Amino acid sequence: MRIISFFNQRLKLFTIFDIKLAQLAAMFVLIVLIKFIPQIITLNIWWYVAGCILSAIRPLYVMFLKKA
Repeated sequence: MRIISFFNQRLKLFTIFDIKLAQLAAMFVLIVLIKFIPQIITLNIWWYVAGCILSAIRPLYVMFLKKA
């Protein structure tokens, strides 16, 4: 639990600008990954749709349904 509390404390220091920069960095990592493994692009569109839905479930739950 100690490492999780450490990262929670550090994340509280982030501003919206820092979060957006981290998202931009993740997008660039994905672009590099696609350049190294071009077979990723040839996957069926439904794999991307499923990944999008699965990765959006928790943030949407926390944003709209979880009690504060």
